[in-house]
Amino acid sequence: MLKDACRTILRSSMGVKENESVVIVTDNVLFDIGKLFFDAAQEYCSEPVLIIMRERASHGEEPPENVALAMEDADVLLLPTIKSLSHTQARKNACITGARVASMPHITKDMLMRLSDADVDTMEKDGRRWSKALTEASDVHITTDLGTDLSFSIKGRKGEYDSGLYTKKGAFGNIPAGEAFIAPVEGTANGTLIIDASMASVGKLDEPLRIIVKDGMATGIEGKSEAGKLEEVLRPYGDSARNIAELGIGTNASAIITGATLEDEKTKGTIHIALGDNATFGGTVSSPSHLDGIITRPTLYLDGKKVIDKGNWIL
Repeated sequence: MLKDACRTILRSSMGVKENESVVIVTDNVLFDIGKLFFDAAQEYCSEPVLIIMRERASHGEEPPENVALAMEDADVLLLPTIKSLSHTQARKNACITGARVASMPHITKDMLMRLSDADVDTMEKDGRRWSKALTEASDVHITTDLGTDLSFSIKGRKGEYDSGLYTKKGAFGNIPAGEAFIAPVEGTANGTLIIDASMASVGKLDEPLRIIVKDGMATGIEGKSEAGKLEEVLRPYGDSARNIAELGIGTNASAIITGATLEDEKTKGTIHIALGDNATFGGTVSSPSHLDGIITRPTLYLDGKKVIDKGNWIL
């Protein structure tokens, strides 16, 4: 049942205690899911708070100031919103003040049901292993049979991971969880990127998107109607939204590709490259936009060593 999934998240993933404040920030689109969490939270604490705001125009757009202040006051913060609040200063400030935060952009009831099958212990082990490998590496090279040929530096950057356990003060991640990730060094990415599964703000792709990358920026986007839609989303935010912001490795064997990047990017056997903001996880680019593009059957090299071969882990 959906309420059971919400209970599991509150109890196991977030570790909610009776005397803690639980704040749920949702919007008019995902109100039904926000209400599910609110109802479940009443079983674990006396005064959960449900905040409903207007949906944001893009992933990474800041919430209203009064919502941001409420986020900072939470012990446990759940963010089921149609546009991601993950890469916002409001979310970052909430973690700085000690909130344990789970972001759930574009989450669906089907995703909630699949959470019961996720192996959090394995994702914790795999995430730790991949984040260590990323931290220790300097150079990345990605290829695919569809034509991806992209290289960049991650020297000096720290790999991180998200396994779905947010029980420590200031912890943050996504639900569904399951990825290791790192911010490429700005200005170093060059080559061709083929996004073939899905793209945030575009959805599941009918045909691949071809992105030309030069000196760390997405300088050209090709791919029928989806390319035009992506360009339209990026245009209001200027050059910062075109920054090659993230390399992520999916580690969740229960996740499937549906067109919702929250879950798609966690799918084991995929990697993702994001455009836009990375200031919230070790980069230097602040942008009101952060868009993930998911790649299937990737081959990934770290410092010249093949660690993923057409989606199969070698590491």
